Amino acid sequence: MSLNWREIDAILEEIPFENALIRDIYQPSHPQLVLDLYKPGRPFRVLFSFANPACRLHLLSPTRKPTNPDKTQRFVSFLRARIRGGRIVSAAQIDMERIVRIEVIKADRTVLLWCRLWAAAANLIVTDHTGTILDALYRRPKRGEVSGGNYSVDREIASTSSPESKQQFSIREFSGSGSYNERVESYYFDLEEHSERIRLKNSLLTRLRREENRLLASIRNLEQMKNQYQYFENYRRWGDLILANIHTLKRGDRWLTAADSDDPNKTWDIELDPRATPAQNADSYYRRYRKAKAGVRSIEEERRQQQRQLDRLQERIQALESDGEALESLRQELQGRKRKQHQEKQGLPPGLSFTSGQFSILVGRNARENDALLRHFVRGNDTWLHARDYPGGYVFIRSIPGKSIPLETLLDAASLALLYSKGRDSAQGDVFYTQVKYLKRVKAAKTGLVIPTQEKNLHVTVDPQRIHRLQQNSTY
Repeated sequence: MSLNWREIDAILEEIPFENALIRDIYQPSHPQLVLDLYKPGRPFRVLFSFANPACRLHLLSPTRKPTNPDKTQRFVSFLRARIRGGRIVSAAQIDMERIVRIEVIKADRTVLLWCRLWAAAANLIVTDHTGTILDALYRRPKRGEVSGGNYSVDREIASTSSPESKQQFSIREFSGSGSYNERVESYYFDLEEHSERIRLKNSLLTRLRREENRLLASIRNLEQMKNQYQYFENYRRWGDLILANIHTLKRGDRWLTAADSDDPNKTWDIELDPRATPAQNADSYYRRYRKAKAGVRSIEEERRQQQRQLDRLQERIQALESDGEALESLRQELQGRKRKQHQEKQGLPPGLSFTSGQFSILVGRNARENDALLRHFVRGNDTWLHARDYPGGYVFIRSIPGKSIPLETLLDAASLALLYSKGRDSAQGDVFYTQVKYLKRVKAAKTGLVIPTQEKNLHVTVDPQRIHRLQQNSTY
């Protein structure tokens, strides 16, 4: 359920919009925008959601880090060009209309943001001071909400219900503690998380059941193939009967009728190839026997493997239907698999990537990623770092020709080496470093294991602000 006009007023009373500097704009998803604002001594962020049925705006808690999609969206690029670096002059709701007008001044030019929080027609429309539309989150030609059109809030008000009907609304008391913004934020994020979990669960179940059906079809196919081989013992018996009666046969014969060696009352009509000798006909049946026998063994082994896969898959389906932890575990596994496939497809290094000044820092999180980085993505003059006395990931600072690594970049990389090691909980420790060309591989050792030479030692204390800055500059 979207916010009503009284709730929007209560939220706006707690947001210090006036004279706030717009530092940046984020678009975590298409229907959501986040303004990163600053007033002396108080940075804060405001979330705008235009998703039905959760249209809203409210302060965003510092623990919720807004992100942008890999590909920058059209509208957020427009907003950054138009209002980033500008100041908010005022922000207020228009009467009781769930339309918030935000006035921004940048370089002596006024830009107006019209945030229409109507569940069925939510939109963020940007105009100049004359009402000419510069752009909109949702371009709707039928409503005239396109660049160059005209936006009239009076026309919007005239199309809504009477003021008397709006008086019936009241402010909902959202559960929890903190300010009204904090309680609204908690309510809607919990609601979205619940909806997302249901969507994710259904999506994963669909994917798993599709795989289950594939395995079931494959097993049925194997059973049919096995049935075709079920009489393979007859090939050996017929070969034996041809040899036992070879003195009665000659080239050109098409059939042999012979009594079964185990049951004299049973006879076999065995087809022969008239172009082959009796011995060659016997050998042909022996070859078919060996092939069929090997085929049955292969089918049975493949059948057992597929059945084991099916059993594990059905266990996961059952766990997913009843256990939330299984949902999260499977989601992370699938995300990791998708990220790995994307990186491999794009030729990107595995693990994590950060920037520190002009330098790039690569982090391997396990032995496989460490080894892949060493083999394919770093050079001899790059710098390698690793937490001393703790198992953990390898960290590499990519060298820049003609430039030495500054101390701050070295401290950044050393902090990451400690963070992605078993010593992360101690918050401080020793890190040794050397150039990649001074690493020696150990024959027959574990994947990625190296011995450093000419290494130096650095004692670091992990600074949360440093880590936060690095994570802000993380590539993926």
